[in-house]
Amino acid sequence: MAAVRVGTLLLILSGLLNAFPPGVRASWRAAQGVNLRAKLPSDEPTAFEPGDAAPAFRVKLLDGDFAFPPQTGPGGPVVVHAFTNKSAFLEALWCSDQSLADLLETLPDTARVLFLSLDDSAPADAAWMRGQLHRVASGSQRGKEVFSRLHFSPVPVHALGNWVPRVLYSWGCTGHNCGLAQAVFTSPAWDIPLVAKRLNARYDWLYGHWEQKPYRLTDAGDGCRPGASAEGRVAWISEGGCSFFTKVKNMADSKAAGVLVYALLGNPVQDMNCVGEECYTALNIPAAMVHLEASVHNALLAGLPVNVSFQTTPSPNVFFAIDQQGALSEMGWFLYPSFKFVTWQAEWLNFREGLQERLRSPALVVPVFERVKMQGENGSWAAVALPSDVLDYNVMELDASLSCPGPRDETCAHWDHTVQLFVCCDHFGPYCNMELGRWITAFRRGIGRWVTDVSPLLPLLNNERCAFTMKTAPWAMPWTVSLNLRFSHSNISGSRNSDELYPFKVTTLFGGGVFDKDYNKRFKAINFSVPVSTKQVELYAVITGHGSDENGCGEFCVTSHHFLVNKKFNNTRIFDSAGTAFGCTLHVGEGAVPNEHGTWLYGRGGWCDGLQVNPWRTDITSQVDMRGSNTVLYFGLYDGRDPNPSSNPGYIIMYSYLVFYK
Repeated sequence: MAAVRVGTLLLILSGLLNAFPPGVRASWRAAQGVNLRAKLPSDEPTAFEPGDAAPAFRVKLLDGDFAFPPQTGPGGPVVVHAFTNKSAFLEALWCSDQSLADLLETLPDTARVLFLSLDDSAPADAAWMRGQLHRVASGSQRGKEVFSRLHFSPVPVHALGNWVPRVLYSWGCTGHNCGLAQAVFTSPAWDIPLVAKRLNARYDWLYGHWEQKPYRLTDAGDGCRPGASAEGRVAWISEGGCSFFTKVKNMADSKAAGVLVYALLGNPVQDMNCVGEECYTALNIPAAMVHLEASVHNALLAGLPVNVSFQTTPSPNVFFAIDQQGALSEMGWFLYPSFKFVTWQAEWLNFREGLQERLRSPALVVPVFERVKMQGENGSWAAVALPSDVLDYNVMELDASLSCPGPRDETCAHWDHTVQLFVCCDHFGPYCNMELGRWITAFRRGIGRWVTDVSPLLPLLNNERCAFTMKTAPWAMPWTVSLNLRFSHSNISGSRNSDELYPFKVTTLFGGGVFDKDYNKRFKAINFSVPVSTKQVELYAVITGHGSDENGCGEFCVTSHHFLVNKKFNNTRIFDSAGTAFGCTLHVGEGAVPNEHGTWLYGRGGWCDGLQVNPWRTDITSQVDMRGSNTVLYFGLYDGRDPNPSSNPGYIIMYSYLVFYK
């Protein structure tokens, strides 16, 4: 009889738990032994890699079916997301109204999202996910339209019976905010450890890391009052009462080894971050959020010793995409729980589709590199015979791509590096080894292809045989590069037109250098005259800031670059988005690779990770004396003044030219 009552009680509790956020449900289901591992279909290929064609499939939804490829409508990108109650990261992703609003407000047109669940609770999870988005969409103007492209399946991943589980399981998820981050609690009073899901606080204001060792846990109340003694221990503190930053700072001041904030009963795990001015204070201590574990709390109240250690258990991947051409694509790393990372990847897939359309336009294509290795001091080098008529064109584009040694992002080079393309067509001329193009590598992501218009530099190709060198930092991990030169005409007819302007001469101007107190002392005014038959004079410059002094210069500081023509006309390039929190996300639609490692989101001094550096072009015809002598002077400023760092000065990479058209 007692067994029957216990079983009935368990059923009642299970039903009640479905009303709570997934974090609360997960603790219950974990105790019931739900297993993420499942038998995969045996009639599909043994492995899929990024770039492979996605086979057709159909999935049962809460209302209808999802079909790929779509039977009607445009074939936009598809994002597949597999939820699991065992992930605190996904819990925070789904319990943040801002995250959900980001999906509804910024998901690109034509993009579709298929929502799955890795757990046996898939029917309840699908209904809960749909309900979360429906609740937020009630105030969204785009909500109804976007909802037609959001699809929720009640079928657990392990029961789909198609190839999707193979991708999710074989690709795995072990990087930043991947896998199942967990806190493991032990106490002499317990027979087995207690494992709880955790979400680490934001990385960009909190520089501490959990070590692979057990820590002693100590109760520190709500952490809102300075002076609590937690020296050498991990502080167990409740949410509420003050900001997460205040809690963590107070514990750091008390010399705690780390901080575990527990959510109040019924509340979800949240993304712990600083706010406003708090973010200017970096703290060297690890912190994370977990659910309130009654056994832990009661043991601490009773004065029993409790230890905690930290682990990450591998899990299936929870995101992948299918592009417009039907090819599988990785989604990269989500640096914090927000659906922005989904919409950024979809936006980039739209960019790549548009790029493919651009590459189908008529052009004379001259191959330079075809999947060659770029590494070391010499980088990649090729001698190329150019068609004799290349100077009859007035459009020159660089079609460049970077890929990694293997098909997965995990094989890609760490860190971001500058890649430069140099050309030398006349070994005895003044324009040998001039920079023709510049790109910045992505940080541990291999996707990247760009078409850069460098038409003003056509006169550098002043010989029928030219040498091209493409290289990055010699110590960087290898990249595989491909490069084509594309020549065309700017008019619609695609042939030379006497009404068009053609560049016929370039004059080199200024380079960059160390951005210190002597930076501007290195530059002197350059005298020039305008060649006969010139119709237009253009200033052309490629400028990027790197390094970081106490002001973040030149990568993360706002610098201005001035070209003063005839002591009167100031032509200025300002990097006003440098150091902003989302400056480079604004360029995803232009090809900036999203969802990289590191701080790829931040604005920078003239560049973004995984993007070409676009030339800055200014028509200065009206500023020059077409028949007399002229001068041009360059200087660079920080905060309106000459740079004057106290230590570790950054540097400016610059190639600048005057271009004359006829």
